[in-house]
Amino acid sequence: MISSEQIRAARALLRWDQKDLAEASKVSLPSIKRLEAQRGALAAQERTVDAIRSALGGAGILFLDDGETVEGGAGVRLRK
Repeated sequence: MISSEQIRAARALLRWDQKDLAEASKVSLPSIKRLEAQRGALAAQERTVDAIRSALGGAGILFLDDGETVEGGAGVRLRK
């Protein structure tokens, strides 16, 4: 599961605003705002989370799960 913190970090790496993510994922802007305002795992239907993850992944974002890096903790990275 991805978190709102990962979504915000991914947008920052891409220099996207919330509107860019809404357009790329076909998720409404109010939904993006609501999801990002909540801490932790995204509280949304699976298809909404999948659409967001797919849009960001298609733009070059890799999602890192807790413990995938030496330092630990979930995060994001930009593909080379």
